Amino acid sequence: MATMPMSETYIQPSEPTRSHPWRVIIQIPCLNEEETLPAVLNDIPLDLPNVHFETLVIDDGSTDRTVEVARELGVNYIVRHRGRKGLPAAFQSGMDAALKLGADIIVNTDGDHQYPGSAIPELIKPILEGKADIVIGDRQTQNVEHFSTQKKLLQRVGSWVVRVASDTDVPDAPSGFRAYSKEAGLRLYVTSEFSYTIENLIQAGKRRLNVDHVAITTKPTRPSRLHRGNFNFVKRQGATIIRTYAQYEPLKTFTYFALPFLLIGGGLLLRFMIYYLLDPNQTYTRYLQSVFIGGVFMIVGILTFFIGILADLSGNNRRINEEILYRLRNLEVEVARRSPPNDGTEIHE
Repeated sequence: MATMPMSETYIQPSEPTRSHPWRVIIQIPCLNEEETLPAVLNDIPLDLPNVHFETLVIDDGSTDRTVEVARELGVNYIVRHRGRKGLPAAFQSGMDAALKLGADIIVNTDGDHQYPGSAIPELIKPILEGKADIVIGDRQTQNVEHFSTQKKLLQRVGSWVVRVASDTDVPDAPSGFRAYSKEAGLRLYVTSEFSYTIENLIQAGKRRLNVDHVAITTKPTRPSRLHRGNFNFVKRQGATIIRTYAQYEPLKTFTYFALPFLLIGGGLLLRFMIYYLLDPNQTYTRYLQSVFIGGVFMIVGILTFFIGILADLSGNNRRINEEILYRLRNLEVEVARRSPPNDGTEIHE
């Protein structure tokens, strides 16, 4: 009888044959959404074969009847913040709660009824089929009539930048209509205080999670509460992209920053050398400033590059910390699953 070498380890497939329905929790971050929440909940589809839907409302310090409306309409679970913490915190609270409640798939949609709940079956299909870890709803922004020309252009340029930064192929990066597998939910963690959508995508791309997208429609909504105009949106999203990209690609980022200083400094020093070879007597008096300015630029460029090397080396600690966080969250989820709460449970944070 053959024996298995002690050095080998056999693990279960990531998606074994399921003997129970997929548990899909639809999380809805809300801030004063008493008027639109009924439409959002009514749009959620009924259970599908081998798929069971549940709803989770995250109340981010609402001052209206959002929570009361959620209770009246039979929401399965409610997470309440003791004061406004912002959309990224509400999103993360929902993800944490959904995982502890035993979700196999977490769907995120908005409380303003911007996204079509009827599209949820198509949204989760790639995950059900084992083809994706994350699926983004593509609003097809170029065809949205209530988007201005400026907004369409910003969406296209911004999504292209995110695709490059994240190594993914998502046409609508800011879309908040998305589905996560349990594994993706455990692997990703929001740290941004402005928007989770871009940070999540870059994290997913750098962690080699499979990201897919499906086409959806979108409805006109009230003005966004996240930003004060397009300029403010671009500025804050740009900062999020740079910060998140630098976290995962520090050497590339600091090399890009160092390159202009090195090129300018090298060019000025080369200018001095050329003139020195052509006319040594006049060079010291007429072009000596090129040495000083060029030298300063070269020093700044070299220092910036070495900062990138140090940041890249510290990236090993970040990867270890991410793995520790993943295992701790996984353990926390497994402990929570042993005593799942009943429907209607409220969690206060």
